[in-house]
Amino acid sequence: MTETLTLPADARTARADRIPVAVLGATGSVGQRFVQLLENHPWFRLHEVVASERSAGKSYGDAADWRLDTLLPHAAALLDVKPLGADLESRLLFSGLDSSVAGDAEEDYAKRGCVVVSNSRNHRMDEDVPLLIPEVNAAHLGAIEQQRTRRRGRGAIVTNPNCSVIGLAMAIAPIERAFGIEKIQVTTMQAISGAGYNGVASYAILDNVIPYIGGGEEEKIENEPRKILGRWSGGRFEPAAMTISAQVNRVPVIDGHLMTISFNLRRAATSEELINTLWGFRGEPQELSLPSAPRQPIHYIEGPDRPQPRLDRDREHGMAVSVGRLRPCPILDYRMVALVHNTIRGAAGAALLNAELLEAKGLL
Repeated sequence: MTETLTLPADARTARADRIPVAVLGATGSVGQRFVQLLENHPWFRLHEVVASERSAGKSYGDAADWRLDTLLPHAAALLDVKPLGADLESRLLFSGLDSSVAGDAEEDYAKRGCVVVSNSRNHRMDEDVPLLIPEVNAAHLGAIEQQRTRRRGRGAIVTNPNCSVIGLAMAIAPIERAFGIEKIQVTTMQAISGAGYNGVASYAILDNVIPYIGGGEEEKIENEPRKILGRWSGGRFEPAAMTISAQVNRVPVIDGHLMTISFNLRRAATSEELINTLWGFRGEPQELSLPSAPRQPIHYIEGPDRPQPRLDRDREHGMAVSVGRLRPCPILDYRMVALVHNTIRGAAGAALLNAELLEAKGLL
């Protein structure tokens, strides 16, 4: 297990020697979010952008077809797009690659000695790859040593979970630690941005809800939290002993995955105890004041109609998970509603926080 470091109080302020980084899949929806979040990052500096052969050789400004609601950063717009597989000067890479190419590309760069912090699904369940939420399972970074031994170098892959799983795992982690959870039933209502800009036709989603998301979405939600909430034994991941049943829906919301969660406890607790446990939840990012860390990772919101995507997804710059409506369940013990910003805390912001923890622990 790696040692927790104590950073100075000004850890959120800019460094003169910011670490140069590259973004893989920089023109896609998650890649654009990486570029946006890196613009004023105090520790990391966007140095290289990588995309498909179709974009390679163009300036990023010409290739990106920028779709976010902030201006394309000027410095990023001037960068030349490099093709996937190109030699890179950066040793820290953020991957927003499509799963069709991410697996081999990320492994290739790790073999070259790069640290790849990935949003893609390909390596999430690998035997020695951390599926990381820094507030929940920072100890899983111990698996990096095994990766480096296997590759005989300094390269490594660290992944963040599925965009809905981050919200689910953060919402249940403090309850699981304090009281234990045996079974979970979760239904997600997922924003269209989770499918990428061209992912859902407007004619299909307007005035509609689609009760299916491809790519094994339900299986990810049923399996990934068990790895996250389990333990790294020093040689293998031991999954948490819980059963999860998931159903997923695509809904006409731009950003923000909402989910209804029912669960039963291994040890009895009152509603007040559960809410206090959620409010009291902290982890290493808060202890270390990492630049992207929410000061309050879980916000419990009172009121019968909250959280809501439009009102609550941007709490803590999109890095907090909002929970509400915790109450008894007539079938399982309790039920509640959780919300996560799927392209920030559920994707690019999660990867940035993962990289900050790696840097804080001397693992880059």
